Amino acid sequence: MILQELRKMTDLANSFEEIEHTADWAYRVRAQNLTQLFIQAALGLYSLVGMELASGERITRAIQLKAIDYESLLVAWLNELLFFHESESLGFEQIEIQHLNETTIQAKVTGAPTQQWLKDIKAVTYHNLAIRQTESGLEVTLVLDV
Repeated sequence: MILQELRKMTDLANSFEEIEHTADWAYRVRAQNLTQLFIQAALGLYSLVGMELASGERITRAIQLKAIDYESLLVAWLNELLFFHESESLGFEQIEIQHLNETTIQAKVTGAPTQQWLKDIKAVTYHNLAIRQTESGLEVTLVLDV
């Protein structure tokens, strides 16, 4: 399943959009709950870099991370996805979050080697990072060090 198809499956309350930022690169993520926020943040990251996966066999990885709060966990999550790209040239199109609480995330991700990745990202930052409650759910702005 390609990213565009996966994104079509989510409703409009779960979304991401690129926003202007003076020095780095930023995007805003909206979702109805924390699980969807983490998934949309990953999809947004992949969309921004123009990721395309190679066809063929799919690769599954288990991810288990710990942090001190949801914001730190979100940064660790996205940086882990960047690490998979840097270390193994992998990107993921299927994301299943199996467990998520304030300090732990466990997920199963399935994807393939990347055939296209248009923009290098050094890391997801903590710059002005705050997950906020809105009338329609949750929202966070993520700043990427490029």
